[in-house]
Amino acid sequence: MGKKVAKANRGIPSKAEAFTEWYPFIVEAAELVDKRYPIKGMDVWRPYGWKTMRLIDGLTHAEMERTDHEEVNFPLLIPEVLLEKENALVARLKRAREEGVDPDELRDEEEEAGFKKEVYWVRHAGENELDVPMFLRPTSETAMYTMFPLWIRSHADLPLKVYQTVNTFRYETKQTRSFIRVREIHFFEAHTAHVDEADATRQIEQDLDIVDRLMHHLCLPVLKAKRPVWDTFPGAWYTIGIDAIMPNGRTLQVASCHHYRDQWAKAFDITYETKEATQAHVHQTTYGMSERLLGAVVGMHGDDSGLIMPPAIAPIQVVVCPLVRKNATVDTVAVSHDVADRLRQAGFRVKVDDRDLHPGQKYYDWEIKGVPLRLEVGPRDVEQGSVFAARRTGGKSPIPMDGLESGVRETLDAIAKELRVRAHAHVDEVVQPLPAWKDGSLETPVEDGRIYELAFDGSDADAERLERATGMGFLGDATEPYPEPRPCHATGEPTTRRVLMSRSY
Repeated sequence: MGKKVAKANRGIPSKAEAFTEWYPFIVEAAELVDKRYPIKGMDVWRPYGWKTMRLIDGLTHAEMERTDHEEVNFPLLIPEVLLEKENALVARLKRAREEGVDPDELRDEEEEAGFKKEVYWVRHAGENELDVPMFLRPTSETAMYTMFPLWIRSHADLPLKVYQTVNTFRYETKQTRSFIRVREIHFFEAHTAHVDEADATRQIEQDLDIVDRLMHHLCLPVLKAKRPVWDTFPGAWYTIGIDAIMPNGRTLQVASCHHYRDQWAKAFDITYETKEATQAHVHQTTYGMSERLLGAVVGMHGDDSGLIMPPAIAPIQVVVCPLVRKNATVDTVAVSHDVADRLRQAGFRVKVDDRDLHPGQKYYDWEIKGVPLRLEVGPRDVEQGSVFAARRTGGKSPIPMDGLESGVRETLDAIAKELRVRAHAHVDEVVQPLPAWKDGSLETPVEDGRIYELAFDGSDADAERLERATGMGFLGDATEPYPEPRPCHATGEPTTRRVLMSRSY
């Protein structure tokens, strides 16, 4: 009980009892961002937060290099004419979907759609009004696809696979929340062009494999679901959303993949010469992620003492704390710096905390920042030829100096494994079968903090009925269906479709 009182006195809200208060407190107390910049929804990245985000970016860059993507950097400003072109395409595709007809049978119409109501406009340069208004990019389809026809001539130029990590801007009118809902977004986007639909589909499969590899480093289990038609981006043939699960049971979309077929290529006239010397439109995909990844890491892994950083993205993987004793003959500060130098040479990110502070204050500072491993170096440890290792996930044990590097590596691996075990246990607890439908209602009410799965192959009307009954939304079809057919929740007909429902951010 005394330990809980001490934490309460430090002002850290309970994560389990007050997650909506705990999250913003930890984000600022751990010095990830500062929300006091005088534009709502545009936070200032502090060094510790920015280093974490850049380490996540580094993992993403490595995956892009591994899969033969090339990095580009497009301008921030986009002329209004390109947004009008996108809006006409999106409006036509949306109308075709609603009417159940081929989009090619419809003409483009003047209709506000897409991002027009969400973008920031630039209409003046100095005191001069611009002839062509421009806007800050909300994403980069229109900018990139203006250039693709200049880069793609023949089948030899395909596949074209490019990516960039940039800031995007959307006028978010809802309540802002650091990393989760902001107006200036740290954004990764990959755009590809292919010879046909099948090759583009293989790219989506590769994207989902990249997701698995990245989430393994972040120790984040995710839900991957093909969005229902009404929640698919109108410019896409289909969308697969990747959702993390927050401690309160709500889902947070951290990434998405869109298969565009040749719809955008027709609008932007992106064609290539085939091997048969004919002209064909390319098929395209996009894969996007944002700083929401960091928000999910904060939410999933933190506790009532602060953050717990997965070792792969921890700005400081190991903090070395010398313990100074009066009249001691051992210079623990010097030994601590020697330990840090050895670990840095082995490739670890290390900090020596030799501040003249009580050890308890140092420990608190590094706990709240989520440093995975703390090494304590006291006179007795030096005499015994070891350092004392305290894991942020709990537990302490000595590491011999003779095997320092391998001992630290094994300990960090064990911390990452423990975070994965905890996160998967949370998912197993939160995701439950939806109660049966009987006599016009659910047999038992849904519970707060739960995500529900169900066998479903019903109509849009059936889906709407379930959404009203549960107060939840359809995430869509899980990418892993049921292994054997089950009765549809609405119709009773057998289906392997495994549909997910949740409350989302």
